[in-house]
Amino acid sequence: MKKARLLIVILIATVLGSWFLFDLERYVSLEFVQSQLGALQTFTRENFALTALIYFSVYVVMAAFSIPGALMMTLLGGALFGLLWGTVIVSFASSIGATLAFLIARTLLHDWVQSRYGDRLAPINRGIRKDGGFYLFTIRMVPLFPYFLVNLVMSLTPIGLGTFYVATQSGMLLATAVFVNAGSELASITSLSGLVSGSVLFSFALVGVMPLLARFIVAGMQRRKLSRRFGRPRKFDVNTVVIGGGSAGLVASLIVAGARAKVVLIEQARMGGDCLYTGCVPSKSLLRSGHVKRLIDNAADYGMKDAGATVDFAAVMARIRNIIARIEPHDSPERFASLGVECVSGQARIESPHVVNVGERRITTRSIILATGARPLVPPIPGLDQVDYLTSDSVWNLESLPERLLVVGGGPIGCELSQAFGNLGTRVTQVEMAPRILFREDPEVSELLAEQFRRQGIKVLTGHKVVRFGSDEDDGNFMEAEYEGELARVHFDRVLLALGRKPNVEGFGLEELEMPLTAGGSVEVNQYLQTAYPNIYACGDVAGPYQFTHMASHQAWFAAMNALAGGWRRVGYKAVPWATFTSPEVARVGLSEQEARERGVAFEVTRYDLDLHDRALADGANQGFVKVLTVPGKDRILGAVIVGRHAGELIGEFVLAMTHGMGLGKIAAATHIYPTMLEANKFAANVWRKSHMPEKVFPWMERYFRWQRG
Repeated sequence: MKKARLLIVILIATVLGSWFLFDLERYVSLEFVQSQLGALQTFTRENFALTALIYFSVYVVMAAFSIPGALMMTLLGGALFGLLWGTVIVSFASSIGATLAFLIARTLLHDWVQSRYGDRLAPINRGIRKDGGFYLFTIRMVPLFPYFLVNLVMSLTPIGLGTFYVATQSGMLLATAVFVNAGSELASITSLSGLVSGSVLFSFALVGVMPLLARFIVAGMQRRKLSRRFGRPRKFDVNTVVIGGGSAGLVASLIVAGARAKVVLIEQARMGGDCLYTGCVPSKSLLRSGHVKRLIDNAADYGMKDAGATVDFAAVMARIRNIIARIEPHDSPERFASLGVECVSGQARIESPHVVNVGERRITTRSIILATGARPLVPPIPGLDQVDYLTSDSVWNLESLPERLLVVGGGPIGCELSQAFGNLGTRVTQVEMAPRILFREDPEVSELLAEQFRRQGIKVLTGHKVVRFGSDEDDGNFMEAEYEGELARVHFDRVLLALGRKPNVEGFGLEELEMPLTAGGSVEVNQYLQTAYPNIYACGDVAGPYQFTHMASHQAWFAAMNALAGGWRRVGYKAVPWATFTSPEVARVGLSEQEARERGVAFEVTRYDLDLHDRALADGANQGFVKVLTVPGKDRILGAVIVGRHAGELIGEFVLAMTHGMGLGKIAAATHIYPTMLEANKFAANVWRKSHMPEKVFPWMERYFRWQRG
């Protein structure tokens, strides 16, 4: 590839050098062509095929190397070959030349640009993959856009070669015919500027905009066609109805109310959603209890003798309920009512895009926000219904600590609950179908956590596909899983399913609306969180793509603003962080090594291990590392992974840096308190800075300082 690039560069330099060195530009000037037009037309009549071949070849070369003079060549084609043959010859010559220019630019620049700016270009790449041919077609119809610039820009995108050629030839056909036809009057043309006057360009621009405008109108008509069959009320009871009182719904309703609009929030169960009652709050509370028990069990490591503790599981669960009770008022109907939100308890049913029913009440609304969340995924495994399984929703109803717990699933939820119960004294077996736990993270992260689990007595079985559940008289319940072509059996007292979450899209009218869903079962939304119906928006777990509480709140702001003012604010996913709150914690933002390789993004890795970090050693928590991916040769951050104590807090510095375009140099320059875990981020930045020091300068510096010493 390097040789090919070198040859292309040499060829470009040769062609362009010859063009300017020998002043070849004069041969495509209006004066020269008009002076030779009679002789050229005579030669063409006598040698049509030869003239066409020479003309075609010259045009292809000029287009391929972006040599000025395309307009003059097009006019000459009309003067020599007439409208029909001129249009055919120019159309193919210009399209083939443009395609060659596209290939040259792609060979030289595509990989470098994508590796350097791939994360920023990701939305553009997705759009080009989906509609690149259509957009290129509309651009080609407008001569206002320089053809060579279009070739260059499109070469940097993932558009296919065939799509590029077809869109180019079809898009340029109209303008080609117009200018070829103008070439029939070439002898009487006094200036090329008249052919590309403002009025002509404006006319072409209108033609080029028409497909985009037509597409916009068609899309709008399709959306309104969906709504039209339901009718539209003459007046509305409220501005917005929010369905779902979880994180997304609560934030969305507060934003609408804060704008002094009238909003109704409908929740069929308890306000606060999964995060408060079955997710973040109870799981972190349980993890804390387990961590305390483990600290006591390992008190000898801290100089404490004869320490011990007995787990009172009922008291542990009572503590969790007490914490929930203390947070509940913050999410209560009373508090939200005081902030201007009308809270309604009941099952919402969408009758139409402007009507929502709750019991006997019928509410007309200008817009609807779906924030119905998700629920634990329960797959149809034979025998599962006979073993009284638990999920992340129902595990909080346990009254006694299971002696043997089987956790099915190696994602964040499965890992957190495996360790929490393991620390409290349960014999835990964790089963994962993938080759490793936390499969979305880098392999070294998975292995570090799996090794920690093994040291704690948690049995980790990866590569095991659950086949069935059952029970026998001797050991009670069991699970059978396929592993390397054989069946492995695990006995348990209780089984916890942690296999992901399924969006809540059933039971409140989306079926009757024929609402489009994604392959993953979430509501299909655009970049404005708008569904197929222009006034219905979705946010949080029901919309995806990230099922995090903080992302639900992030999306809720955009959904609420767009519901009030029309869909014009694009939701952004520039720096999305997440954490798994095991011990050690795992936190990440941006790309991992695994993802960067899968996407073909070039990167450098900077790593700082915590094994000799002062505060980590003092706390007995020196297991883990800080790893940062940066653009090769630059300090711009592509992603960061932290494994260690308080990783969920430490990652915030990298989130801030990525959000505001700050590199590792800024982090290294900031003062960090000693001794804190946060210093690990600065040390990682210093590792990058040290590795990029100008080594060649050091010998000269040494000589200079030696000279200073005399």
